[in-house]
Amino acid sequence: MTPTQRYLFDLHGFLHIPNVLTPGQLSAGRNAIDRYMAMPDDQMPEGFARSADGKSYENGFAFDKALESIVVHPALWPIIREFTHDRPAFSRGTLLVDTHKHAPLNLHCAREDYGWQSTRYDTREGRIFCDDFVIFPYFDDVYPGDGGLLVVPGSHKAAFPRPTEFFDADLLKDDAPLPSGIVNVTPKAGDVIIMTEMVAHGTLQWRPKDRMRRTLVLRYRPQFKGQSYALPDSVKERLSPETIELMASAHYTETKAIAQLDTVTLH
Repeated sequence: MTPTQRYLFDLHGFLHIPNVLTPGQLSAGRNAIDRYMAMPDDQMPEGFARSADGKSYENGFAFDKALESIVVHPALWPIIREFTHDRPAFSRGTLLVDTHKHAPLNLHCAREDYGWQSTRYDTREGRIFCDDFVIFPYFDDVYPGDGGLLVVPGSHKAAFPRPTEFFDADLLKDDAPLPSGIVNVTPKAGDVIIMTEMVAHGTLQWRPKDRMRRTLVLRYRPQFKGQSYALPDSVKERLSPETIELMASAHYTETKAIAQLDTVTLH
């Protein structure tokens, strides 16, 4: 993690990294997503399914190696290790497909949903510790005015509860200007957003009718925090040994072999 990345993440609670995916990685990822989206429900492998509204695709990261490999992408791996104090664990990864037919998502964060004690953010020894964070690799361009991701920068350090009357969902509809303090993040295809679950975030209504906003939602936490999601055996069988190791829980005194690697290659 570069000093600039560290500073910006600590300042804002999220980080926008451009051009993480190469053109080849982006093309392969898009092809895999297209195949998942086009697959009839009754032909999907066990452990894979789309939500009733077609917005969420279960275990999207595991549908193809092109998507699974992003979990340990070399541009992201040093950050994953740092945030978990070299005790990384991958929790789960869904595919999100946002269209003009889908409803926006109200502002929320882990502290508001589960209590202040549910998530930790700290800085020690010149590094960041974050025990619940999400990585969003983008497969489509997002332009100003499209809608999509909302963030309240710096709210991961807020000492006071978020005043809901200032950030009510009703204020975020149609073409009304965003209230002060909220930003609409507009990544391009191949970019990645990394965000702590402590920062308040949500989505604006997606407006384009001829384009989608497709991204993986990759969740990470320290290996000793436990797993909130039990991956089906049928999905585990598709994964590389490196991903299986990364998903495993372990004591905080243990150091996984994978955590000692500077780069990870799936086999």
